[in-house]
Amino acid sequence: MLNEQIMIDGEFYKNLLDNVHDGIYYVDRDRKIKYWNKVAEELTGYKSSEVLGNYCFDNLLMDIDSEGVDLCKERCPLVEAISDGHPREVELYFHHKDGHRVPVIVRVAPMRDSRGEITGAVEVFTDNSARVAILQRLQDCEKMALLDPLTNLPNRRYIEMNLDSRLDEMHRYGWTFGVLFIDIDHFKKINDRYGHEVGDEVLNMIGKTLLTNLRPFDILGRWGGEELIAIIVNVDEQQLYSTANRFRLLVEHSGLHRGSDIVRATISIGATLSQASDTIDTLLKRADQLMYRSKTSGRNRVSMKLDE
Repeated sequence: MLNEQIMIDGEFYKNLLDNVHDGIYYVDRDRKIKYWNKVAEELTGYKSSEVLGNYCFDNLLMDIDSEGVDLCKERCPLVEAISDGHPREVELYFHHKDGHRVPVIVRVAPMRDSRGEITGAVEVFTDNSARVAILQRLQDCEKMALLDPLTNLPNRRYIEMNLDSRLDEMHRYGWTFGVLFIDIDHFKKINDRYGHEVGDEVLNMIGKTLLTNLRPFDILGRWGGEELIAIIVNVDEQQLYSTANRFRLLVEHSGLHRGSDIVRATISIGATLSQASDTIDTLLKRADQLMYRSKTSGRNRVSMKLDE
């Protein structure tokens, strides 16, 4: 009867944890993954059958912070919680099975037995993207035929409409904004080596990485080919640079698993704030020139000044 009751209780708690809105997993003291709930599957793309019995230091999710530090090798919150017995909360970015980076808020707590000995740790993670607002905006774009069919991002027409609105606001109220002109480095080489289908997947991976790490009131769209444009509002020059560099780091640490290969890409970015005299053409021309400066300076970088 006791064993039967334990099994019933265990199934009850498993069903309970499978139906919460957060991803949850548990590791023992050796950091072997012992439990992985349904939401963890949805947020990461990995089924429990793919992760149970593996170790978190196998770098499955390849967690990084906003500075690009690999948290599986340094400052791992699970290791720290097991070591000192204190819970902690951090913001980080994990690597989705499909290749893109997802922002999450992670809460870690040590687990103890009846004697108070630490037996492992539980990690709860919550999607930190403004996904609902973004999806609604994309649905609106789709209704208006303003969506790029390959990436499901706003298309050139939508970007031009949004820039026109932002420039009008700037001229009326003095509200400046930032533009990021983003180009995928060596995209032709990716297409030539892996084929255009994988090239399309890389483009989608980068689009998803940037989109899920964008504030709900900012815009990311496909300008054409391998070029993307982001419109970032309510920022000064330093904030715009920080946003651009964060995007660069997240893309650099993303990758598609294709057989034994991991297909990686980097981006070059031109970043500029709008000026009182700007038109759409002058603003985009300046951002494009800055992007080209990043290309000629070695790629995988952000440029903000034309006179450097």
